[in-house]
Amino acid sequence: MDEEARQLAHFLVDRLAKTPPSSRLLVGIAGIPASGKSTFSVSVAAYTNKLLQLAESHGDTRALLIGMDGWHLSRAQLDQLPDPKLAYDRRGSHWTFDGPGYVSFVHSLRKPLTPDTPIITAPSFDHALKDPTYDDVSIHPYHRIVLIEGLYTLLSIPPWDEAGLLLDERWYIQLEIDTAQDRLVKRHVVTGVAKGKDDALWRAEQNDLPNGRFVIANMLEPTRTIPSVNDPSL
Repeated sequence: MDEEARQLAHFLVDRLAKTPPSSRLLVGIAGIPASGKSTFSVSVAAYTNKLLQLAESHGDTRALLIGMDGWHLSRAQLDQLPDPKLAYDRRGSHWTFDGPGYVSFVHSLRKPLTPDTPIITAPSFDHALKDPTYDDVSIHPYHRIVLIEGLYTLLSIPPWDEAGLLLDERWYIQLEIDTAQDRLVKRHVVTGVAKGKDDALWRAEQNDLPNGRFVIANMLEPTRTIPSVNDPSL
């Protein structure tokens, strides 16, 4: 998928040249678990920034990648839900995220850029603490290309659809469920998340794959569909 990432970086830089200077170019990148969306998004952002640095016409313009994981509900918030145990068991499902907060963030990115445009902040996710770190990422006015990567960037149900429809580009990394299951089982075993193949399969079937099926069944129409290519490391 590296070559695809390079080509799409050129596409974004070309499209930015046709975008009014008062606007950002917003790109959502979604895919089911194990589709490779995170790695792909990092590559697109890196290649885009290399091209922008070479293009004098774009000045100090930069691309920035934002991960949706920052909008996970904190553990304290999960504790307040009607069924905290279920919330922890299914953490990563769309209802364990701060959907309204994410929508508000995308709206803020859509506001016209002016000399007085303030810095916008976004949360990140601290995997060691297993909680979001609020206001950890700064989006400056010179970040005119913002890529947002996550399971639910293209979700078609409220309130998520409101944010999805504000995006200029909606990219979907396509992967069959059966292939995703194979990749997830291997990943869980290799990373030590699971004790063995049976445990890895249980983990995939209990959370990852239900979320993937939900995304497939409730997705806005992508502007571009990108076939997922297997990562040899898995």
